[in-house]
Amino acid sequence: MNQNLKNTIVNTVLGEDGSEKAYSTYQRAKRFRELKIMLRRYVKDAILITAGIFAASFGFKGFLLTNHFIDGGATGISLLISSITKIPLSILIVCVNIPFFILAYIVMGRNFAIKTALAIGGLALCVATVHFPNVTNDNLLVAVFGGFFLGAGIGLAVRGGAVIDGTEVLAIFLSKKFGTTIGDIIILINILIFSAGAYFLSVEIAMYSMITYLSASKTLDFIVEGIEEYIGVNIISTHSEEIREMIINKLGRGVTIFSGRRGFGKRGETKDTDIIYTVITRLELNRLNTEIQKIDPHSFVVMNSVKDTKGGMIKKRPLKH
Repeated sequence: MNQNLKNTIVNTVLGEDGSEKAYSTYQRAKRFRELKIMLRRYVKDAILITAGIFAASFGFKGFLLTNHFIDGGATGISLLISSITKIPLSILIVCVNIPFFILAYIVMGRNFAIKTALAIGGLALCVATVHFPNVTNDNLLVAVFGGFFLGAGIGLAVRGGAVIDGTEVLAIFLSKKFGTTIGDIIILINILIFSAGAYFLSVEIAMYSMITYLSASKTLDFIVEGIEEYIGVNIISTHSEEIREMIINKLGRGVTIFSGRRGFGKRGETKDTDIIYTVITRLELNRLNTEIQKIDPHSFVVMNSVKDTKGGMIKKRPLKH
């Protein structure tokens, strides 16, 4: 991009009059880089939220609506009311989520609330205007695949920094207020929804709807947390240098070295040591343990689950041997 155009863009955003004295070349370059990063992020978020809207709409109109199945959360409340009253789902999606939108503004902040409002509005518009064919009337297929597409839609929206089901916002708020876990609150809300579904619709539909919820929840987990499961590994060994080289050269993974002190023996003697930290996939765990055993059978290894990673070498393909 032409340097004069870069300066014009930066000056416009900063409110600068074009004078070269106010901002150095480094500051201009840094600000322009920040603008590119933010623009890239907004475009990515918009694509993810849009994909989430269409996936959730397909789950609604292609599977759940025509078969009167419901889901958990705010979407489940909307589906339940729509089945009972015949009010269009697009209107209910907006109305039911209004309290959650207000709560999102209080709990999560303005930017999150605005993106959530746009996502919910987009979902309602898509449900109202876009035609999706009814895929099947088989109850089990409706429950599984309806939940799959609905969970994928919610997960993609979460990846884009918004929600199209406001129940989790309520759960976060109540967990802070009453000191309970988010999971417990979501379970309690869904028990009430499915109990109402059993009363107003039928026990059979409520039971199939529980399958829908489980399918949506698992799909949501895969979309948000990733299909691969990552393991963070701390290794304490007197052969730390050999283990470090093994992880880098044989596994093709990066490592971080911490300086620590070991305590051992009856008198609690301490000794300086290096602590190795690395992140691998679960599929690589067995190989890592085998290689560590070859180097130092007496090493102390601590492992813990990692939800997701960014940067580093974990996302890259490991070295082949």
